Amino acid sequence: MLCVLLGGLVFGCHTSSDFSSTRQPREAPVLVNKKPVAFASHTFDPAAPPTDMPPLAPGENAECDANFLARASVRGQPRRTDNTHATVTITQVIVTLQLQINIWLPTGATQIVAEHEEGHRQIAEYYYQTADKLAERIAATYIGKQVEVTGANLDAESAKMLLQVATDITNEYAKELNSNPTQLLYDAITDHSRNGVIAKDAVDHALKNTAIESTQPTSSPGN
Repeated sequence: MLCVLLGGLVFGCHTSSDFSSTRQPREAPVLVNKKPVAFASHTFDPAAPPTDMPPLAPGENAECDANFLARASVRGQPRRTDNTHATVTITQVIVTLQLQINIWLPTGATQIVAEHEEGHRQIAEYYYQTADKLAERIAATYIGKQVEVTGANLDAESAKMLLQVATDITNEYAKELNSNPTQLLYDAITDHSRNGVIAKDAVDHALKNTAIESTQPTSSPGN
């Protein structure tokens, strides 16, 4: 049995825990571990922002930075046909998920600005609520898949192939779990908190109408 592990940062817009999937027996073909959201709020001096703070977009003075993380472990059963050829059958995929959110507010930020950034946080958390179901669906499509490998070192080639499968799974997760259109619509509705629209109402509208009203990316969401 071969097993490789891929750990990576999955892009997301700049959070409730659910471990239901992890209660399955270890021999289950697909296991998803959705960790609790890691949240932190920071204040900063606009004249000297901290080095670990993401850069602000032009004209913005606060930021909500949310990152969706995914790590995949893929196991496969190899069957050699000769010294240089083998067929590897994917037998198990284990995916670990997390959402990390950091809100950055300037010293003396108004309640309106704080509520706007909280709206970005709520949108990210909304998408994370069903992230385990998404990861489970993606991983399930790989179970039983057979891949041919060739080379003088079949163990190395098999491990390389399983690593690519893990990469494909996390890439697909990143592509499908994409909150950016909703975050951008939220910013368009609120004009980045400048037009007086209530943040909660804007969040509700963006979540319900992204599919028909999503805007093309013109700036980084989360501000």
